[in-house]
Amino acid sequence: MLHQTTLDELWNFEDPQASEARFRTAAADPSFDAGERAELATQLGRAIGLQGRFEEADALLDAVDGDEPTVAVRVLLERGRVLTSGGHAEMAVPLLEQAAELADHLGEEFLAVDALHMLAIADSAHAGTWTRSALEYASTVRDERTKQWIVTLHSNLGWTLHEAGRCAEAMVEFRLAGQWAERVGTPRQQELAREAISACRPPPSTATRGHLRSVKAPAMGRM
Repeated sequence: MLHQTTLDELWNFEDPQASEARFRTAAADPSFDAGERAELATQLGRAIGLQGRFEEADALLDAVDGDEPTVAVRVLLERGRVLTSGGHAEMAVPLLEQAAELADHLGEEFLAVDALHMLAIADSAHAGTWTRSALEYASTVRDERTKQWIVTLHSNLGWTLHEAGRCAEAMVEFRLAGQWAERVGTPRQQELAREAISACRPPPSTATRGHLRSVKAPAMGRM
């Protein structure tokens, strides 16, 4: 089966239309075996779903041969993603739970964390619980590509807390995201982590700014 980094090279989440074209080409490439082409087809479905063409994405996933267990996980996961994006999150939850359970059973750690991450989105009432479960799972893996989920998960939890007005707790999560981004993250993750910390940090009050101006910095060597 395909390593996640192979799929990463084909994905551009900021341009799902271009990603669709790349996955269409790859899914027709005879250098991939049947199982690999089925995996690629699930990602084609995801790219189509990201463009809001939910019925087309669902029909494509219907046609994917899910006899191979890893492909079956990806079909469940992408069906859940399409349903969530299409406004049917409650229908996505059982599919994503199946995906998480099967991926764990198969030792597909990246997909297990992805499914738990999606459950936090689909089952928003329990987002914190699902995200912490995903973090606990991801913290036990060795694969650094899978560990990159830790950056995303801390960031997602931070924004959930921030939206709830729990800014101090949100800042803790954003700082953890930043620390993990420096350890295992991509340059884009590092950039987003810095932006989140900056957005969460409150501007100094007028009184505080005045106080800061009145305090002289200590001379170097005299600390």
